[in-house]
Amino acid sequence: MALTVLCLSFVLFLVLGVPVAFAIGLSCLATFAVEGLPFETAIQMMVSGMNVFSFLAIPFFIFSGELMLHGGIADKIVNFARSLVGHWKGGLGLANVVASTLFGGVSGSPVADTSAMGGVMIPIMKREGYSAAYAVNVTTHASLTGALMPTSHNMIIYAFAAQAATGMIGGQAIKGVSIGDLMFAGLIPVFWIMVCMLAAAYWQAVKFGYPKTAAGTSMVEKFPGWNAVLRAFVASVPGLLVVVIILVCVMEGITTATEAAAIAVTYSLILTIVIYRTMNKEKLLKSLAKASKTTGVILLLIGVSNMLRYQMAYLEIPETIEAALLAATTTAWLMLLYINIIQIILGIFLDMAAHILITTPLFLPLAIQMGVGPVQFGMMLLLNCALGLVHPPVGTVQFVGCAIANISIGEATKTAWPYYLAIFIAITLVTYVPAFSTWLPSLITGHPVL
Repeated sequence: MALTVLCLSFVLFLVLGVPVAFAIGLSCLATFAVEGLPFETAIQMMVSGMNVFSFLAIPFFIFSGELMLHGGIADKIVNFARSLVGHWKGGLGLANVVASTLFGGVSGSPVADTSAMGGVMIPIMKREGYSAAYAVNVTTHASLTGALMPTSHNMIIYAFAAQAATGMIGGQAIKGVSIGDLMFAGLIPVFWIMVCMLAAAYWQAVKFGYPKTAAGTSMVEKFPGWNAVLRAFVASVPGLLVVVIILVCVMEGITTATEAAAIAVTYSLILTIVIYRTMNKEKLLKSLAKASKTTGVILLLIGVSNMLRYQMAYLEIPETIEAALLAATTTAWLMLLYINIIQIILGIFLDMAAHILITTPLFLPLAIQMGVGPVQFGMMLLLNCALGLVHPPVGTVQFVGCAIANISIGEATKTAWPYYLAIFIAITLVTYVPAFSTWLPSLITGHPVL
């Protein structure tokens, strides 16, 4: 009865358009009432879920990304990418992929990346002979790399959700997950996604003859020369250094992820106020307001998701799902395929933070049984969540890109399949080739990372 109330009320609230955080919280309270459990327990679970020191990294990373977004860093990165590859066939599309990937490392947020790069690149691409759908797909799909970058606050959320993970893989004990390992684990998948996006963008540009004039004739920019490329690169380096600073601090054990995030904010303030001098009072207040709003939403999701985790443990939902999947198959590769399919479907309807918090305790123990460690599973989960950001009918990132380009999501989706394919290939590699995500952190830390 309680499980029925929990599931049906959650689905009902979503159908009615209630925000995910409130839908989770209200469905949990309804279940508490049916079970006769005290509401004080629900509030305790909610508060304890948010009262975690490592979560201080979340507002810092978000604020750093907002400072970079409103401080003109995107323009420097766009100029560098455009000078480097803008003279190739489909040059602006290729420049967009490179710029979106680089800025994703700076902002750590696919939505912020799309807002910044889309606001700059999509109007330019439309004006210079590229279709709106092409401009949107290149921007939105390349921006997904922000979810796997060291500045991603979603990694902090996953590390919290996976902290109770235990088990044995190949004789190695598993206990939680290191945020530092996660930061390095995403770099190779990010590079792979960028290469695949470049290939997809170039193929479509050749197929449709982009860029082209209204008369249908092709037009390609001239190469500005290596001196111009060098100048643009030098101008963009200070902004890109935030990723290097975070990785070096964590790798050398100088700071925790929370302290590294605080350093990122300090560096972003110095960069935008003192060096570039692009930050004014209005932009700073806007950055603070947006960061505060986003942090509030995420912490509310974390609190109510911890309430939901309590309910799931009380109702033995993880054990039920585990038993059902094990009854379906005990073959490792097939089990991981099932988990990925479920994750992709859930990613269509759930916000990324909620997706991570709800599904990690459900599927991570099962993944460990199948020989997949928490770092490798984290990359699987983040990629599946990222795909949901561009997949209709919800697709938050795709919605932002289409709003900037003033086209429908359906129109953009018609030509998005090469970019979906790139993400699917990355998910497959992370799932079935452990070294794809674990080799680099193992090499850097000097100990096996799973």
